[in-house]
Amino acid sequence: MFLGTYTPKLDEKARLILPAKFRDELADGLVLTRGQERCIYVFSTREFERVHEQMRSAPLSSRQARDYIRVFLSGASDETPDKQGRITIPAPLRSYAGLDREVTVIGAGTRAEIWDSVAWNSYLEEQENSFSETDEDVIPGIF
Repeated sequence: MFLGTYTPKLDEKARLILPAKFRDELADGLVLTRGQERCIYVFSTREFERVHEQMRSAPLSSRQARDYIRVFLSGASDETPDKQGRITIPAPLRSYAGLDREVTVIGAGTRAEIWDSVAWNSYLEEQENSFSETDEDVIPGIF
């Protein structure tokens, strides 16, 4: 499970050092892809395969499903961390998420997310009020 918030920096070669707590789960490989809210989703290879299987069950007759799957998979890039736990973030994904040097990596349970730090801080500020007002029916059994 991916948890926490980390603020590594992208180096001049667009490499990111993965948080130490995430490295074991991602050591054998990972998949980066476009996330919602203009971030990058980071899945272990195993979790990405599970997500892909769920997508395969979507009806081909659904235009919304086809559109989502195209955007999601066309941006995907499989990566393997080097010995220092670094991965290279491809230029199209950096552009999509507006990444420069300052990034924030968050744990989101079954995946990690990579955000531009300014965008993350803005998003978090906007969401904190609604977080405290979330009804139980949104996430049943948690309260």
